[in-house]
Amino acid sequence: MASVYILYSPSLDKYYVGATSLTLAERLERHLAHFYGQKFTSVAADWSEFFQIDCNSMTQALKIEKHIKRMKSRKFIENLKNHPEVVSKLLEKYTGQ
Repeated sequence: MASVYILYSPSLDKYYVGATSLTLAERLERHLAHFYGQKFTSVAADWSEFFQIDCNSMTQALKIEKHIKRMKSRKFIENLKNHPEVVSKLLEKYTGQ
């Protein structure tokens, strides 16, 4: 199952958005173990799960990830968690593409 995930680091007070076909627990473990090398998530050790969107395909997940990143908005990311209708609209927009 593909998904878009958002991690949060209290020490950096930042969010990280990614897409994966792994479980969120596996992906988070890889980030915390610096599996991906010297990337954005390697600068903190306190990343935790903030939000996850289950998608129908990896293609859909990548498009939603790109959409969220293009928004460049902390408020938009927080609204995903607080307003499920935003997530529904994203899933609908990128269904079958």
